Amino acid sequence: MSIIQNQKVLVTGGAGFIGSHLIDDLLAAGNTVVVIDNFNDYYDPALKRINAQAHLDHPAYTLIEGDIRSDADMDRVFGGSIEERPFDTVVHLAAMAGVRPSLQQPAYYMDVNLNGTQKLVDRIVASNKKHEQKTRLIFGSSSSVYGERSGESFKETDRVDQPLSPYAATKAANELQLYAAHHTTGLKVVCLRFFTVFGPRQRPDLAIHKFCHLIDAGEPIELYGDGTTFRDYTFVKDIGQGILKAMQYAGRDDFKGYDIFNLGRSKPVKLKEMVEALEKHLGKKAVIEYKPMQIGDVPYTYAEIGHAREVLGYDPQTSFDQGVAKFVAWYLENKGKASKNIAKLVNVAT
Repeated sequence: MSIIQNQKVLVTGGAGFIGSHLIDDLLAAGNTVVVIDNFNDYYDPALKRINAQAHLDHPAYTLIEGDIRSDADMDRVFGGSIEERPFDTVVHLAAMAGVRPSLQQPAYYMDVNLNGTQKLVDRIVASNKKHEQKTRLIFGSSSSVYGERSGESFKETDRVDQPLSPYAATKAANELQLYAAHHTTGLKVVCLRFFTVFGPRQRPDLAIHKFCHLIDAGEPIELYGDGTTFRDYTFVKDIGQGILKAMQYAGRDDFKGYDIFNLGRSKPVKLKEMVEALEKHLGKKAVIEYKPMQIGDVPYTYAEIGHAREVLGYDPQTSFDQGVAKFVAWYLENKGKASKNIAKLVNVAT
């Protein structure tokens, strides 16, 4: 049973990978959910429409197709019959994602991720004043804010002022932006730094999904570096539980109004081990081509999750092997729905 019940929740980007899993849990627990998603073409919108389709018939679910930067679209979210009861919590997942694509479109990433977030904050603050309500904001940040590191786990108290990509820069700036909003308006904010989320419905440009498709098709995969780089892969349902626990924390009387948490598994996996797990569960061998490390990539990620364990009660339960098995089972069941789209995306970098 979800720890969040009887809330009204706005999820931005709620037709995406993480958002759709979160909404499964919110609706199952009896919450009312409103989603705004612009179904952009970063990857095929049809895949996100499949995610949203599962919820459309639920009486407590409302989908608004729109852009958080659009005043007209935000009027539809924060106005009319939808806002007769204000939101208890906003979970902000809408963003332009991806490290390497941000190198090609930095201004666009800044506009969506910074301007869009400010537009959302302004609406929440205005709604709080109008309704004398204290809507809380849960923000989906990223482990990319930590930049290049060597040897140790990443702690929330570490400096995050040397991002390696425009995408990472926007996420670090978002955290500062939201602290300023908290300080000046009293908005309650929890920032969650997600570490390499994977699982069913994963975006097709992300490594596990991309590699799975290529191995299954008998095509070569490109490994950047020597295969010893590693990532703190975190199963999507564990991330969802972390979001729910953050929502609960944000509503507590003892919450001071702003906090940051790492959400990872704290058990990094080498790139070569990730490929081996896919080979195991697909029953096929990978054809590997080694390539130099790419600009914007970090050599490893490693979440220190003591703060999240202590304050939120966050406790990831899914091992990497279990998560890969669940992902591969989902992939094999659904690959026909998206095979053409995935084929177009295998060269899109994460």
